Parts: sequence; C-alpha cells; structure tokens
Amino acid sequence: MGLQGQLERFKKQQEKCQSTLSSIAASKAAAASANGRNNIAVPAIKFSNNTERLQHINTIRKSPVGAQMKRVIDLLFETRQALTPEQINEACYVDMKANKEVFDSLRKNLKVNYDGQRFSYKSKHKLEDKPQLLKLIRKFPEGIAVIDVKDSYPTVLEDLQALKAAREIWLLSNFDSQEDIAYPNDARVPIKVDDDLKQLFRSIELPRDMIDIEKDLQKNGMKPATYTAERRSAAQIQGFSSKPKVKKSRREINSRTKLTNAHLPELFQKLNNS
Repeated sequence: MGLQGQLERFKKQQEKCQSTLSSIAASKAAAASANGRNNIAVPAIKFSNNTERLQHINTIRKSPVGAQMKRVIDLLFETRQALTPEQINEACYVDMKANKEVFDSLRKNLKVNYDGQRFSYKSKHKLEDKPQLLKLIRKFPEGIAVIDVKDSYPTVLEDLQALKAAREIWLLSNFDSQEDIAYPNDARVPIKVDDDLKQLFRSIELPRDMIDIEKDLQKNGMKPATYTAERRSAAQIQGFSSKPKVKKSRREINSRTKLTNAHLPELFQKLNNS
C-alpha cells in the first residue's frame, strides 16, 4: 500500500473516532437532561468504602492471636450458635483456616466447645432459663458466685434480679465490692430466731480495728474478705497515711507577736489584759 493509501485509511479512522466521541457526548447530554427533569442524581462511583473494609479485615488478620480469639469468643457468646470456621470468618473476619495458631488456641480454650466441625460458646454451668438457674442455686446452700453463672445465657443477670425481687434468692456482696454471691432462700424451711439469741448477737463487741477482726476470723478458720494490712502498707508506700491528721493548736497571741491588724482592737484584748 502506497503512502496515499495509508493517508486515506488514517483519515477514515479519525472520522470513525470522531463519530464515536460525538455519540457518547450526545448520550451523556440526553441522560443529564433526563435526570434534570426527574431530579434524579446519578451517584458517583466510589471505591473508598470497599478499600476501608479491606483495610479493616487486613488489620484484624494481622492483629495478635489473643485479639483474634477475643473477637471469636465474643461472637460465640453473643450468638449462642455453633458456627463453622467459614461462618466465623464471614461474621468477624477471623480466618482460622489460614491461621493455625488461632484455630488450635480456640479449640483448646476453656470457654469454647469444638465438635470437630463447629465452634460454640461453653459456659461453666449449662443453663437455659430462670427455673434452671433457681434449681442450680438451690444446690449451693453455702452460696454460688454470680461470676460462675453470669455467662450461662444472655438474660441471666435479669433473672437473678427477678429471683431476688421474688425473695427466691439472696444476693449479697462482700466488703470489697467484688462479685455478688447468690444464696437460696427456701421458704419450705422457715427459721425463727429467739430474742435471747438476737440480744446475745448484738451484745458482742467487735474490735474497733479491722486488722483485729481479720485476725479473729483467721483464728476461727475463716478467710476475711478484706485485706486492711495490705491496703495500709500500700497507702504508706505511695505516701498516703491512714491515720487522721492531728489538728494544730491555734497560736496564742503574746507580747512578741507582730501586730498587723491594729485597727481591730478586740483581737488584742487578751494581750492588753496580760
């Protein structure tokens, strides 16, 4: 093909491209006009949301093993369902198939049950409702710690308060405001205390220092709920003193006191009389 033929071919390609561009411009103008009449805004294409999601997933999968385990355990606790590794990955982005350390740690965790295919949350006591909770508490006349049952099912704390309001159980706290202890209150065993015993109990004078009370408890084989000696030692190390400050006596005015309020003669009546 000669030079003239190549030039003609190039011109035809240019005309075709120009025609295509004109058609695209006309289509955009028509679409903009239609959107203007219908007041419909064409959303711009953004990839930022997807990018942020991928960055979030990548951050989770690069986090420490303990952090990934916590995400999975929280998921199992909230859903109370048996989930496969694929379902867990889809829900909280922890890929246990790609991270063997996370998989093995969860499989051995005391709060997780693994049946060979699915993971589920495992509480210390398998309870499902309030009657089962009350039945369990009645098995422990010496009391059962709330921390041992509060993860049994989602509404267990509300049921404990309902049982307390119904006087089915007692919820008592120790002096250090630690976890409550649930005690059964069995109405089938009414207990009546004689007035003499009440008076004897109230007449017992307790030591005024908590350290002496703790020593007496230990002598009788009981573990005190407070640790006064340790707290006082810690306070002294940190520069705090548990002893009350002695109020300084007010300085008396004598003949050597420099008088700065001479315009108030009633203040110096004692000095003048001496």
